[in-house]
Formats: sequence, C-alpha cells, structure tokens
Amino acid sequence: MKCHRCHKDFADEETRCPHCGAANASAAGVFQTSTVLICSGGAEHVYRSVEEVPVRLRTRLEKSTNSANSATILIADRRGRSEIARAFRGLPEAAQRRLMRAVAGSPAGANRLTPRRRKALLALLLMLVVTLIALVFRVRWP
Repeated sequence: MKCHRCHKDFADEETRCPHCGAANASAAGVFQTSTVLICSGGAEHVYRSVEEVPVRLRTRLEKSTNSANSATILIADRRGRSEIARAFRGLPEAAQRRLMRAVAGSPAGANRLTPRRRKALLALLLMLVVTLIALVFRVRWP
C-alpha cells in the first residue's frame, strides 16, 4: 500500500504509515490502547502499560486500583459500542451490575443495603415496634 501523505510503501495491515504516521483508511478492526497516568511526589508520569511502570510505583498502583481514585475511560465509535455491548452481554449478571454502576458514576459500595442487611434492619424495626406496643399496654394510665 502507498501512503497518501508521504507516498511511501508500507504493509496493508499496518494501521499507520511507519514513515510519517498517517492513518491507514483501509485498516479496520478493534484497537485497544491504555495509558497509565501516575501523579506522585508532585510529578506526573505517563506510561503505555502497567508493565512499563517502575516496580516501586507499580506496587502502589496495584494497591490503589480498587480505590475511589481509580477510573476507566472508554471512548468508542458505533462499531466499538456494538463490540462492547456484545462483550457486555457475555458477562455474568453481577459483573454487568457492577459495570453499570461504574458507568453511571455511582461509587463502589454505594448500595450498602444488601438483602441480608435489609432483613436485619426489618427484624430490628419489628422488635422495636413490638417493644413499644408492650410498653404501652404495661404502663397504667391515670
């Protein structure tokens, strides 16, 4: 294939011209990239993958990945959205719910009223009501 910008030859499967970096319009597919931005000690460092991060910082990164300060940014065109939707449908239901909460912007653990806690809360309220009724009937009113 010949580059439209620099007119040099390169392989058809290349997504960009290796000489000038122009995009190959005929290349199609799903592209995945990642960027790791670490702000530490007043400095910002950008890495292309977790493997590029120095071991000292990687350990701290792995510990903070599940914190409220972590985020995933996803940018997709129409075809990318359909690929994501197909992958999303293949996930277990619990993973789909977690992903939907993350996409909607609700913080992790925001729904702390699990069915077990809900039952415990209702049992506590029921005991409180029964205790109040018992006290009302025990007290002798003048």
